[in-house]
Amino acid sequence: MADSTDMQCQPAGIRNCGPPEAGRSAEGAGFEPARELTPPTRFPGVRTRPDYAIPPRGHSVEAVNDLDFSTAMGRALAEAQSALEHGDVPVGAVLLDASGTTVAADHNRREEHDDPTAHAEMLVISRRARDLGDWRLTGHTLVVTLEPCPMCAGAAVWARLDRIVYGAPDPKAGGVWSLYNIPQDRRLNHRCEVVAGVREEECSSLLRDFFEGRRRGDADR
Repeated sequence: MADSTDMQCQPAGIRNCGPPEAGRSAEGAGFEPARELTPPTRFPGVRTRPDYAIPPRGHSVEAVNDLDFSTAMGRALAEAQSALEHGDVPVGAVLLDASGTTVAADHNRREEHDDPTAHAEMLVISRRARDLGDWRLTGHTLVVTLEPCPMCAGAAVWARLDRIVYGAPDPKAGGVWSLYNIPQDRRLNHRCEVVAGVREEECSSLLRDFFEGRRRGDADR
């Protein structure tokens, strides 16, 4: 017969079950709050982001301190092109300070450095933090050609970035909206504004061309 602890391990599939500590709610003890869930239609039946998440809005220069995200994305696209020189997926990123000045720029270097963490976003965040001598990058905006993955979205939260601006969505690995909504998760201690679709077609085209070329190369072998 199940004891009282087993009976509290509901709903099924939640780990770290057990009786809530005195004075704490079930949610605070590691249980998900009871909510009406609306799973993304792309993956029916799978909850990938909180139901209170705010869909990323389209690009509007006037909407956010008159920062010109289109021009910044152009610089990120130029960085993405540089990734092709060493066989990396063409993703580029720039970091803007509060005035809109580019303070760091880089591109994917996973293949070049044999480093799974060497994504463009990680590189610009790390570089700026080293330059400032401070890991808190409050007031900064990350502009990247492809929707950040969960690792990079998490880094943006830990760095206390003000916002994330991306071009192309990533339906297979996006950690900002497509699969997860890490930058706006209320359970974390910081949230980032999200702006999506800046020069989306240019960003998507660069990636499509890269992967189509790779597939043709594999077929010719």
